[in-house]
Amino acid sequence: MHAMQYEITLPADYDMAVIRRRVADKGHLLDTHPGLGLKAYLVRERGQDGSPVNQYAPFYLWRTAEGMNRFLWGPGFRGLSADFGRPVVRHWLGAGLAEGDRTEAPSTATRTVVRLPESADPAEAVERALAGLPAHPSNPALHTAAVAVDPSRWELLSLALWSGPAPDDAPGTRFRVLHLSRPELDRLPAGRHW
Repeated sequence: MHAMQYEITLPADYDMAVIRRRVADKGHLLDTHPGLGLKAYLVRERGQDGSPVNQYAPFYLWRTAEGMNRFLWGPGFRGLSADFGRPVVRHWLGAGLAEGDRTEAPSTATRTVVRLPESADPAEAVERALAGLPAHPSNPALHTAAVAVDPSRWELLSLALWSGPAPDDAPGTRFRVLHLSRPELDRLPAGRHW
């Protein structure tokens, strides 16, 4: 599994209805994309859920590197870059995935990115992050959660998708999910250590 995200921060007075329309019109285009586990069309809106910015920040879990490459070099990313400028694309290697109740589409997400100190043992940090993956049924609103690592920056990423509001005690940046494409989500291996 490969995790990927780019963030497009928009002006404070940007009409976020433009992004919602864009997702409504084009979100379905990745519903059958080969190699894609899921794409969560995430947004933050200034003044909501503690967000200081307007932001479009889609998050991907790729089942295959080929699928990710096909997207990055294909017409979808080319069109996004033409409309908003080419964003910096962050990439992490998958470390684990937790399945929750996937009967309802997620409506919120939480994300944490933590830089590991030089003195930290990366293997121990990954183990702790994996042990902290939310588990169903202890979190009945959990849809899917993932842990990934960027070894170029030694950063740990944790992302959780929630059906309904994210729990108050869920750490991290909060997003709203406008759409979820999940063509190969059920083919991503659940569990830890890939």
